Amino acid sequence: MLDPTPEAASRTGRAPTVEPDGGATLLEWAARMRQDQPAWRDETGNVHVFRHADVQQVLSDPGTFSSDTVGRLSGGKRQAPRGTLLLLDPPLHGKMRRLVSKAFTPNLIAGLEPWITELTGELLDAVTGDGFDLVDALANPLPVTVIARMLGVPTEDRDLFQGWADQLLSTDPDDPESVRSMEETAVTITAYLQRFIEDRRKVPQGDLLGTLVTAELDGEHLEDEDIASFATLLLLAGHITTSVLVGNALICLDADPELLAKVRADRSLIPAVIEETLRLRPPFTRIERVTTTATTVAGMEVAANTLVHLWLLSANRDERVFDDPDVFRPDRPNSRQAAFGHGIHYCIGAPLARLEGRIALNALLDRYTSVRVDPSVRLSWHGTNVFGARHLPLRVERA
Repeated sequence: MLDPTPEAASRTGRAPTVEPDGGATLLEWAARMRQDQPAWRDETGNVHVFRHADVQQVLSDPGTFSSDTVGRLSGGKRQAPRGTLLLLDPPLHGKMRRLVSKAFTPNLIAGLEPWITELTGELLDAVTGDGFDLVDALANPLPVTVIARMLGVPTEDRDLFQGWADQLLSTDPDDPESVRSMEETAVTITAYLQRFIEDRRKVPQGDLLGTLVTAELDGEHLEDEDIASFATLLLLAGHITTSVLVGNALICLDADPELLAKVRADRSLIPAVIEETLRLRPPFTRIERVTTTATTVAGMEVAANTLVHLWLLSANRDERVFDDPDVFRPDRPNSRQAAFGHGIHYCIGAPLARLEGRIALNALLDRYTSVRVDPSVRLSWHGTNVFGARHLPLRVERA
């Protein structure tokens, strides 16, 4: 049984989870930690950081706070593939990011809008009746299909991708059996991608896999493992970001019918709704770094090779930066919200997630005169690092 008090969470040495109450306990705990313990060491020796300024400072210093959690915490026995952007440090990170960023230029992303709009309509066309699960019907298949098309793998395989993503996201790092299952899933994904990588080596194509196959890094072509790791990262992180964003936006609007009516009447408000959703309910609660040397974090002395958890969810509700931080206010300036990170690792897919979120919300408001979260269903939540509902049942009235 999870003790609901922030003090108890601190005493037990473990952070609360999003389950079982949708993050209420976690948010209460984070607010208390921001005030009383801006840096906190848990039972395993990891350090947690909660305030906006401290999170931004860490993310701005990749020399002291490395993203290579795999290599450094294994004593150099394991190295992340070069395609795993999230785990790379400079200068390799910058070189790899420049390669893959060619597929994420503003013009290329904007050029996807007509097709994404058409795809969104097709997915909603398949919905019947006056109720459906947003996650199953739209929020999951939309970004997975988009990423599959960008990579150049069959979009009809999206159910496979979704199943793999669900398995990876449900991994419990403290459960050896869960970790073993995660590793098996990673092997399965790599095997699936391998045949497409081999095809691109034989016959180059203009999709993202084809671009990575022909690209050179320091005069060398990327290895198959590098390409597969980046594709896996896109399929996982890319789809869950949009999926959770769309669901969270509807949760926020559902709590304020007057605001929902304003947004329905004035669609120019949707980008601001998306930004405020990202601030109040970021898709990922935290990200990790590891210290390269002894340093000080939020007043706490931290040894080298210490894992540091940066709580984006807490930073985005920091009273020192945001007025009324627990209130959903799309009219607030959100230039400092940290949902997509900060610094050199700022999410490369952020413009795509915003585009997909805007298209999805517009489509729902176009198609339905009423869209409400079904009050009769108790929501289930992701139990890991994802701040959102696993399923979001809606009640709708058609236009």
